Amino acid sequence: MKVERKFDGVYFLADERAFLATENLKPGESVYGERIERVGGKEYREWDPHRSKPSAAIQKGCRAFPFARGSKVLYLGAGSGTTASHISDIVGDEGKVFCVDVAYRPMRDFLERVAKKRENVVAILSDARHPLLYRWMVEECDVAYCDVAQQDQTKIMLDNCELYLKPGGHAVIAVKARSISSVARPEETYREEARKIRDAGYEIVEQVDLEPYAEAHRMITSVRKGRR
Repeated sequence: MKVERKFDGVYFLADERAFLATENLKPGESVYGERIERVGGKEYREWDPHRSKPSAAIQKGCRAFPFARGSKVLYLGAGSGTTASHISDIVGDEGKVFCVDVAYRPMRDFLERVAKKRENVVAILSDARHPLLYRWMVEECDVAYCDVAQQDQTKIMLDNCELYLKPGGHAVIAVKARSISSVARPEETYREEARKIRDAGYEIVEQVDLEPYAEAHRMITSVRKGRR
């Protein structure tokens, strides 16, 4: 099987078909029934773009991928942990993933499937609209990633970035157009959310549409300018 490095900790594997994967931080353990392959003494977990928006962005050709070994990541809307587990693989033992979700049931699953088994993951059951509630748990971060299905999702990300994202750090949001407006065209929604991000003092470095993997979604990656 051929292994090709795409980004830090992210690889394309190819046999009869090519698929995206991350190197498994916990060899021998799957998280959600994903395919596992051992190649050259290393173990890789398939990263399904239909179940994970950063994987979809890579499949759609993104160039800006700020997650890397040693990164500290604030993840807003972690759900049951599918994507968070792959980010955990990428940042490795040197990094940390602070995972926030307000829903009890997904967080319960997240604890069982991911947080209890991975020392670099911190589970936070809290409302991301109130970032001060978990200030005692979160360190200054290199990346803030937001994947919440709320009308004010961009504001939620920016409020958290104000507290936790270091200057020069990356803010990444999977904009869900239909959660923001059910009547506006997605392109209008994307344009307006990008304006809000720029007005808050961020430089947008990339925008990637995620269809067909995620309908009416766009990944917007930006860099926080200035100093605290």
